[in-house]
Amino acid sequence: MSTSVRSDSLVVSPWPVVGTLCSRELVRFFRQKNRVFGALGQPIIFWLLFSAGLGKARVEGSTNLDYAHFFPGTLVMILLFTAIFATISIIEDRREGFLQGVLVAPIPRWSMVLGKVLGGATIAMLQGIMFLALGGLASALGWYPVISTSAAGLLAALVLMFVVSLALTGLGFLIAWRMDSTQGFHAIMSVFLLPMWLLSGAFFPMDVGGLLGWIIRINPLTYGVAGLRHYLQNVDVPSTHLPSPAICWLVSVLFACVTLTACWWIAGKRTTGDLL
Repeated sequence: MSTSVRSDSLVVSPWPVVGTLCSRELVRFFRQKNRVFGALGQPIIFWLLFSAGLGKARVEGSTNLDYAHFFPGTLVMILLFTAIFATISIIEDRREGFLQGVLVAPIPRWSMVLGKVLGGATIAMLQGIMFLALGGLASALGWYPVISTSAAGLLAALVLMFVVSLALTGLGFLIAWRMDSTQGFHAIMSVFLLPMWLLSGAFFPMDVGGLLGWIIRINPLTYGVAGLRHYLQNVDVPSTHLPSPAICWLVSVLFACVTLTACWWIAGKRTTGDLL
C-alpha cells in the first residue's frame, strides 16, 4: 500500500511542465535583446540587398525577382534563424545542469520536447509577425507591394507559419540534442540549415530546372515557402510552377509531425553528460 501511494505521489501532470518550459524560453528571449536583432535584423538586410541586387535579374519563363519574390523566403528565413537560436539553449541547458534536472524528473519525455519546441516556435512566430507587419505597412504605403491578400489568406498564412516554425524548431532540436558545443552547432547550421533555406524556392524559382530544380522539389521547406506565396501574394499556380496549397499543407504538416516524433524518440536516448 505504501509503495502504491508513493508511486502516485511521483506522478506529475505533463501540461504544467510544457507551459513552464515554454515560458522559460520566452523569458530568456526577452532578456537577450541581441537575439531580436540577430534573427530579425539580418534577414531584413538580406531581403533588401537581394531584392535590390537581383531586381533586374530574370530567369527564363519566370517573373522578375523583385521585393515581392523574396518576401516569403525572408519570412521563412526569420523562422529558421529563430529556431537555430532557440535550440542552442539545449546545449547551454545541458552544460549548466538544468537539462539533467529535467531528464530525471518524473515527467514524460514528450512534455519536455513539446515545451522546448513550442517555446522556440512561439518566439519564431513573434518575430515572423513583426516582419509580416513591416511588409503590410510597406505595401499599404506603396513602398514595396509585397503583400496582397484577404483576411482569410492572412489567417491561413499565420497558421502555416506556425506549422513551419514547429517543424524547423524540431529540426533544430534534433541537431542540438546530440551536440555538446555551440561551435559544432553553428558548423552544422552553415553546411546544412542555410543551404536548406537557399534551396527552398526562397532564392531561386522552382522552375530553374536541372539538378537544382529537383533538389528544390524534394526539400520540405520548399512547400512552406510556396504556401506563403499562395496566401500572401495570391500567385497563379500554372504561371509560377508552384505546388498547390493542398500539397503545401500536406508536406508542411508531415514535416512537422516527423520532426516532433523524431525529437520525442531521440530524447529517450542517452546522451553524453546525461545522468540517466
